[in-house]
Amino acid sequence: MLSKLGSRRWATKVASLSLRPVALKACRVAPMAPRMQTSAPAVRQFSEQAITGLPSLHELTEDEQALKETVSRFAKDVLLPKVMDMDQKGEVDPAIMQALFEQGLMGIETPVELGGSGMTFTAACIAIEELAKVDPTISVIVDVQNTLINTCFRVYGTEAQRNKYLPMLATNTLASFCLSEVSSGSDAFALQTTATKQGDKWLINGKKCWITNAGQAGVFVVFANVDKSQGYRGITAFIVEKGAKGLTVGKKEDKLGIRASSTCEVFFDNVEVSEDAVLGKVGGGYKIAIQTLNEGRIGIGAQMLGLAEGAFDHAMPYIHERKQFGQPIANFQGMQFNVAQAATDIEAAKLLVYNAARLRDSGRNCTKEAAMAKLTASQVAERVASQAIEWRGGVGFVRGFAEKMFRDSKIGSIYEGTSNIQKQAIAKLISKEWQQ
Repeated sequence: MLSKLGSRRWATKVASLSLRPVALKACRVAPMAPRMQTSAPAVRQFSEQAITGLPSLHELTEDEQALKETVSRFAKDVLLPKVMDMDQKGEVDPAIMQALFEQGLMGIETPVELGGSGMTFTAACIAIEELAKVDPTISVIVDVQNTLINTCFRVYGTEAQRNKYLPMLATNTLASFCLSEVSSGSDAFALQTTATKQGDKWLINGKKCWITNAGQAGVFVVFANVDKSQGYRGITAFIVEKGAKGLTVGKKEDKLGIRASSTCEVFFDNVEVSEDAVLGKVGGGYKIAIQTLNEGRIGIGAQMLGLAEGAFDHAMPYIHERKQFGQPIANFQGMQFNVAQAATDIEAAKLLVYNAARLRDSGRNCTKEAAMAKLTASQVAERVASQAIEWRGGVGFVRGFAEKMFRDSKIGSIYEGTSNIQKQAIAKLISKEWQQ
């Protein structure tokens, strides 16, 4: 097995990292005379000396590159041989789930002293992307754990909650983010689940739908309304552990794609939790949901980016080996145009995803950028995965890796905010900028 990322070696390296997106070399600008007799020489001098060695947006640090290579090897050597079997059975191999924890992939931002890898949000996105190149199903499991669940506890949890749950989540316990309901999908704050205070306890009642990881979760972050008269300001986040009386996980949904990932209904019938189970502030659940989902969108963007890259890379050998009319089909102009467009689309999605991730790590607002990244990456994933089937013709239409990636791609435009919701958010933010 590969060494765990949260080792002392990783901890030493990561401790020296800055939260700045990329360490840029200082720009050296030639001093200019007070008055310029002619602009041409000065312009040439400025062009040659002003900017030196600026990296590309998605250039990786040494630690990020090491992570990328480690996860890529894990995905190809350990995960790939089991991908199609897990898809057909509709369940994750327990050995794969255990390996995710052993590799340190379930607590990438979690501090080393709490059992995690102590890395950055961008690092988490890199891992999500690399896993999705081989299996978007496993990628989304890692995504939800890192970008939603761990963030909830790390940012909003009390010291006691962080000390209890973050080590569990990093080493052996899967968790679920319970927000969606039948009546509250895109309108996330129309939820009907309630929490009623009785003495020093809370009683939770309601039903959640389409909850990722629910079938295997040991911890649930549950959003319920403690005062419907307050609307979304009554929404509060609660921590509910598996085995709580009144908590029932429904049957696993039989899905089109990402089939091995468990997606279930979760029922709450007078589930009793203590006051210590409130995550954040009473009435502050909507803020937790908004901020974590914003990061989650970047994570899904990384997943869809990896899916597009995986589908593209898988198709390239075939179109260069398959011959028609005496030459590889990659030589035909029509194919070349398709390949060029797909590669360009992937690069555009990659820049958007990495830009949003770097902004998040720098502590800057990235709501618009996150929506753009998720919207574009999901669109690109669906297009590229579809084309990867067409490029293979009949071979692409039979069951296999290509058609699985195509099925998996469809969810990108639906979960973590539909494409239309992303467009609406982007448009509103743009209008706000112009109205200032």
